[in-house]
Amino acid sequence: MRLSRFFPRGYLVRSYLIVILPIGLLIAAMTTMFFASHVKEVNRRLALSISSEIDVLISAANSDRDLFQKISTQFDIADLMQTRITSTPPIMSVDSSCCGVLKDTLEDTLPNRFNIERLPDNGLIRIQYALDTPEDNIGEVLVIEFPRKRAVMITAHIFIFWTFILSGVLLLIAHGFLRNHVRSILNLADAADAFGRGEDAPHFKPSGAREVRKAARSVIRMRNRIHRYVDQRTQMLAAVSHDIRTPLTRLKLELALLKNIKGVDLTAAKADILEMEQMLDGYLAFARGEADEPTIEFDAVELVNQAFHAASNRARITLNAPEHLLMRGRPLALKRAIANLANNAADHADTVYIHITQAPGLVKICVEDNGPGIDSDNYNEALKPFGRLDAARNQNKSGVGLGLSIANDVAQAHGGFLKLERSELGGLSAAMNMPTSSRRL
Repeated sequence: MRLSRFFPRGYLVRSYLIVILPIGLLIAAMTTMFFASHVKEVNRRLALSISSEIDVLISAANSDRDLFQKISTQFDIADLMQTRITSTPPIMSVDSSCCGVLKDTLEDTLPNRFNIERLPDNGLIRIQYALDTPEDNIGEVLVIEFPRKRAVMITAHIFIFWTFILSGVLLLIAHGFLRNHVRSILNLADAADAFGRGEDAPHFKPSGAREVRKAARSVIRMRNRIHRYVDQRTQMLAAVSHDIRTPLTRLKLELALLKNIKGVDLTAAKADILEMEQMLDGYLAFARGEADEPTIEFDAVELVNQAFHAASNRARITLNAPEHLLMRGRPLALKRAIANLANNAADHADTVYIHITQAPGLVKICVEDNGPGIDSDNYNEALKPFGRLDAARNQNKSGVGLGLSIANDVAQAHGGFLKLERSELGGLSAAMNMPTSSRRL
């Protein structure tokens, strides 16, 4: 199983992980080392200090009560320890949950003769030690009470607290930088999509890191080169079309002058000239591609209704679509592409089914027919310009083989693609899939 499946896909989230994981590992390592070394060492030294003081008190209490009173008085004045000697029941067992380091240290010096416990009410630690039994056999116990902070480092949590606070501040600062960095990449991606749809994106300016700015400038230069190439191609074909139209016009004029001559059939010649004009119009329309048409918001359902109007005279067309569907694009180019699909279907079938569906960020306009269809091996060839596929379609039909190619170009200009499949009706299914910011009315 590949680990990449479990990693986030978004660049921003991955950047957060790049920042958060090292900081988290650093905090975990620092906390572990802090508690395993520093805190433990401090607690050990505090326990040794307490043990030494208790040893002094026990020695004084066992040897001379007056000396013990003097020493204990000094402790009381300094508010370090509260000590007293009492007669109590036998010493209880040691509380294993209280002050582990201190307990271990005292067990080395006061084995089996003391009890240690923590008083939850006032936060004190109480140690009871059985003094040497006097001659009158009255058991006495030395009771020592002192604040817990004398035996245990109780401020360790402050280190953890400030570590998390400072880490949070660093993450907020990193968040600001990462957001700006990712925003410049997203702006570049949006501009590239707009350029691919034929839009200018006038508000786009290179921003962000040096590498992102370099990529943005490269995209802008690429767009300008493509525009120059398209303009040159369009101008060249327009000039060629104009040059060819001139002799065609003269031929039409000469045929018009010869129409009154008896015994001369000019029908075939006029049909050839008309077909040549249609071919020129198709070539020029394919080269132009409505590239100069502005992108606007329009009702896709109404546009489709207008597009297949001419084809409805030749085939029975059924439309399945929502009542309204707004989308952004170039309506004339899209209308022409849908009209080409509908006309192609009507030329080769008597039943045409058009349906429009919408998914989040996607509009699908599909044209199906019950004609002979196209073999699946020829789908790619059918999308190429001037591909007529006479073996699959009726070769007596008019056209220059640009219908599917123009529809594919229009779909790609809108950021999508044209997909050819076998229709459930038995013929061809041509679906224009276009990602777009669309919404229902």
